[in-house]
Amino acid sequence: MSYFKSTFIPTLLSPLKKGHERSNRAKENIVLAIFIKGLSIAISLVLVPLTLHYVNPTEYGIWLTLSSIIGWFSFFDIGFGSGLRNKFAEATAKGEYDLARTYVSTTYAILAIIIAIILVIFFSINPFLNWSRILNTPASMARELSLLAMLVFVFFCIQFVLQLLNTIVTANQEPAKASIFNLLASVVSLAVIFILTKTTEGNLIYLGAALSFAPVLVLGVSSIWFYNKKYKIYAPSFKFVNFSYARDLMTLGIKFFVLQIAALIIYQTSNIIIAQLFGPAQVTPFNIAYKYFSIITMGFGIIMLPFWSAFTEAWYKKDIEWIKNVMKNLIIVWTLTSIAALIMLVFSNFIYRLWVGKEIVVPLSISIVMASYVILNSWCVIFSNFLNGVGKIKLQIYFGTLGALINVPLSIFLGKHIGIAGVILSTCLLAVMSAIWSPIQYWKLINSRAKGIWNK
Repeated sequence: MSYFKSTFIPTLLSPLKKGHERSNRAKENIVLAIFIKGLSIAISLVLVPLTLHYVNPTEYGIWLTLSSIIGWFSFFDIGFGSGLRNKFAEATAKGEYDLARTYVSTTYAILAIIIAIILVIFFSINPFLNWSRILNTPASMARELSLLAMLVFVFFCIQFVLQLLNTIVTANQEPAKASIFNLLASVVSLAVIFILTKTTEGNLIYLGAALSFAPVLVLGVSSIWFYNKKYKIYAPSFKFVNFSYARDLMTLGIKFFVLQIAALIIYQTSNIIIAQLFGPAQVTPFNIAYKYFSIITMGFGIIMLPFWSAFTEAWYKKDIEWIKNVMKNLIIVWTLTSIAALIMLVFSNFIYRLWVGKEIVVPLSISIVMASYVILNSWCVIFSNFLNGVGKIKLQIYFGTLGALINVPLSIFLGKHIGIAGVILSTCLLAVMSAIWSPIQYWKLINSRAKGIWNK
């Protein structure tokens, strides 16, 4: 291991040590993240058929839908996580490390309070929720689903606070390290599910516990390690909690919160709509296509990982030429990934049969719309990362809110008339709007021509 860290990695990264220091950091993180995320993607692809071997497609669809619903609560950080990311990057760029630690400690305290309130509310109302109706399942599953929801939600709440470590490491322009957490969680999940397939019959409770506990375990151990090592100067501490700084975090954070809610409605409601319109079993082929084409999303996301905080630093230091050069290169990368998505579309049916067998059929229409979605989404991500990094997000809020209002009724309408592909098509149509206005705002900002709403 010492050889790997002291010799192999430096040798691997040595060709990247040319150019701007900020670019070098980004390139190093991209190379490491490609390796780490590549392993994560491979594990996630193996996990799908393994899970389908453990539970049937309907139960798997139930799990996917339930986890999507509970995942909605991640947005109840009210944008503090995103606010911390920008404020932390600004503070460290100025060398104000005590201020960075204050932001970290205060955010941990605020999220702990928020999650405690949410937990109390959930435990109060969960006995009255009819999960079988919510998930469109037989009434006989109501008690099992209620217990599953409670179990998964508790683990989710713990993860809700612990995952701030991801934000801090990423804000410090070391996103590759943050990727390791997801990789380790995937490894733990895979190991536990494999053991379950050998020792138990298919059980949703066991499945939910395994997949929910893994990230909590990894983030808990990682937090102890990092905050006692390199990140000790940023470690959360009661004496650094200062709620007067909550306003700094909230001013920007509340804007991100609105964006997160809009994104939730636009991008995370598909499972629910499909389950209600076509039954939970049909969530499975949709997610098979989603996971397949998300290779493009994750791959492009790996490349984009370092740039949000890097844009923050560059904008603060008025390094406009660096931003322009990076954006040109990212557009070239987007072109190549779009070609890759089209190639994946051509071979999609063959890959599906090889991957999950002939029992689950994914219609070509779903694959076509999903490929279109990942191409559009990747284009939008280039500009949203820049706009998020420099804090110019008011237009995103307006268009995101409009999209959130339109998406659900449009998805239902298109779903009824076109089928499952129509649900995804709705998201694609809304992405087209962002694909048009966001590069315009970037151009105005980078050329100092942004006025009014374009500069907010």
